[in-house]
Amino acid sequence: MEKATAYLQAAQIRPVGEGALMVSFGNTIDPEILRCARALVTELEQHPFPGLLEFEASYTGVTVFYDPLVLARESSLPEDHWLSKGYREAAARVKKLLEGIRFTKEKKGDRIRIPVCYGGEYGPDLEEVAEYHHMTPEEVVKIHTGGDYLVYMIGFAPGFPYVGGLPPEIATPRKKTPRLAIPAGSVGIAGSQTGAYPLETPGGWQLIGRTPLALFRPWDLEHPSLLQAGDRLEFVSITPEEYKELAAKEKEGGRK
Repeated sequence: MEKATAYLQAAQIRPVGEGALMVSFGNTIDPEILRCARALVTELEQHPFPGLLEFEASYTGVTVFYDPLVLARESSLPEDHWLSKGYREAAARVKKLLEGIRFTKEKKGDRIRIPVCYGGEYGPDLEEVAEYHHMTPEEVVKIHTGGDYLVYMIGFAPGFPYVGGLPPEIATPRKKTPRLAIPAGSVGIAGSQTGAYPLETPGGWQLIGRTPLALFRPWDLEHPSLLQAGDRLEFVSITPEEYKELAAKEKEGGRK
């Protein structure tokens, strides 16, 4: 049996408050679990049911938000002393969508190149990360740019990508004391994850570089997040001069 199919068949549905349910496919970071979550998102997009409000994928599943009153009116299920009719109807609709999922062989898409200026003012923690692993900063950069990365989810802040695939040689704990403000575009490491801050926010990731790309694009109403779950990434090292040139182009693009 295909691994993704096994995860799909073992999916668990449970209530999350009065108007939401969570579909869990496992409890590990796994590309095959991501396939399940993306497949369910596609089903929800293509086959929305009455009362469906929105849905959001995570590392291990999908949370579905719904109007319990609408679903209760739509339901022909008998009353239940423990679970509301709205939840049971929503769960039944989602279960039916899960049963209709069939996996086909996926083609790996092209990698999205993320230019990063490493170290210095752009990556103030690069030397600390290198020291933690008894490496040189150049070795950390070489390993980071050589990884095969996959975006698992967008969260924490608009456009913030949680990225798996960080080589274990440079996995580094978060900072003991988070910073109050991290510049937009900062690329960091937190445990076995890597990612980039789309906005200036507080955070505790180890900052090793910065990208000039605007990860959150509020001017693009159809695609405000540059990255999406399922995207494959490649980090590319650039010079400070190249950073400034690309940053100017991004700023100009945001004005249009």
